Amino acid sequence: QVQLVESGGGSVQAGGSLRLSCVVSGTLVRINTVAWYRQAPGMQREMIALLTAALITNYAPSVKGRFTISRDNAKNTVYLQMNNLQSEDTAVYYCKPFNSGTWGRGTQVTVSS
Repeated sequence: QVQLVESGGGSVQAGGSLRLSCVVSGTLVRINTVAWYRQAPGMQREMIALLTAALITNYAPSVKGRFTISRDNAKNTVYLQMNNLQSEDTAVYYCKPFNSGTWGRGTQVTVSS
């Protein structure tokens, strides 16, 4: 059974940075496509970054150039480095392998202007 534990969120001022972590168990990140999603208040959950097994990345236009997805195979962990955060990045952030229907609890990111 896949389990996901996101962490690293917090409150920052606009222009600041955070690094989110997602510890994955029950499947291997190195053989899966894993994505980060976010859900802002009153909005639908959206995918913002993905990383394939072959290390191909793709980003939503709203975060491209500011966010970087990566992984550590030894720790079976996926990361999201977020730079130049803006108020519109305020949301709960989740990670999930494409082949899993399980969601973690997410981690809250709040950016104040």
